[in-house]
Amino acid sequence: MDANTIATIASAAVSLLIPYLKSFGEGLAKKAGEEIGSKSGETALSKAKLLYETVKAKFSAKPDMAKTIKALEKSPDERAQMGLFLAFQYPVEVPGVKVQNFLRHAHQARFADEPKKLFAKVIDFRKHLKALAAELQINPELLTRGLNEGFSGGEKKQLEILQMAVLEPKYAILDETDSGLDIDAIKKVSAGVVKVAKKHGTGVLVITHYKRILEFLKPGFVHVMVKGKIVKNGGPELVDTLEAEGYKDWVGEEN
Repeated sequence: MDANTIATIASAAVSLLIPYLKSFGEGLAKKAGEEIGSKSGETALSKAKLLYETVKAKFSAKPDMAKTIKALEKSPDERAQMGLFLAFQYPVEVPGVKVQNFLRHAHQARFADEPKKLFAKVIDFRKHLKALAAELQINPELLTRGLNEGFSGGEKKQLEILQMAVLEPKYAILDETDSGLDIDAIKKVSAGVVKVAKKHGTGVLVITHYKRILEFLKPGFVHVMVKGKIVKNGGPELVDTLEAEGYKDWVGEEN
């Protein structure tokens, strides 16, 4: 499954959920501070695909869903322009493409229909980018290097959040952003997510297997997914229950 397909399914899930936040899944995508816990081995792709299939089946017959269903025909870059964002668990390296150039083109595409947000000169965008990097405490030297080329795991995840800041999404899915990070990197990345979400009013859906990142993101709603189904909904206290008891209530002691 290539990256474009994953992005398509994930963003499709969010775009389908938007009109029916109050009537399905306790508003999985809209309300800032969302988190889905799952048994290890269940991928973000399976979660996103489940949301897509379930919501499509539930609402595709409704007349007012026509616009949203039509959005499913759009490519990932078109959905990104609509304000959808997906941060990858394993960001890929693209040697030879400088971070600052990549983000400038992404910014131009994202706000092609909002000329007031565009920068007339390259140097003006670079000043904006450096200011965002400083705000997120990201090393400015990374901006002139190849995209994720030779970056540490923490630097790659920080760059994902910088992209989020540049693109100002309406909705963001964070695919196990905490994977492979030490506690200091998790704190730094989490602080960036919170800052960007508050600044732009972004609805955030966090997919994770662990409690640690949630101690800093402080989700408002928690949903547990096991074997492709959401089996439990709750508030932040559900995270502590999972940490203490695991998934045995749903998958049995042998798992």
